Amino acid sequence: MYPILHECPVCNHELIATRLTCRECDTQIEGRFLSGPFSQLNPIQMEFVELFVRHEGKITRLEDELSLSYPTIRNRLHEVIRALGYEPGADDQSGPDEEERRKILEDLEQGRISYEEAMRLIRETEV
Repeated sequence: MYPILHECPVCNHELIATRLTCRECDTQIEGRFLSGPFSQLNPIQMEFVELFVRHEGKITRLEDELSLSYPTIRNRLHEVIRALGYEPGADDQSGPDEEERRKILEDLEQGRISYEEAMRLIRETEV
């Protein structure tokens, strides 16, 4: 068995499934079938999604099972999100962006602001 292709190797347009066959009794059904968003994932991404669901989205469990770091797990998750046609964090409207957070933490580390001031700045940037 081969993985289903999603893109035509000749013209690069989307392919659709038109026949389903039962392996046991050889029943065949013809028509136009939707493949769903997860069909866009490659086998490695699909395996990651299965593990992610099995571990209830708990990244620490994935770190242990896969022996990978938190940033690596997040990168793999972001790859899956992009493969599904979304941009990671695009819907997240709360809290400071990465650059603002880095500046606040840098100011805190350098003693330019207090812990309380840092927390206030973070809260002010939340929507």
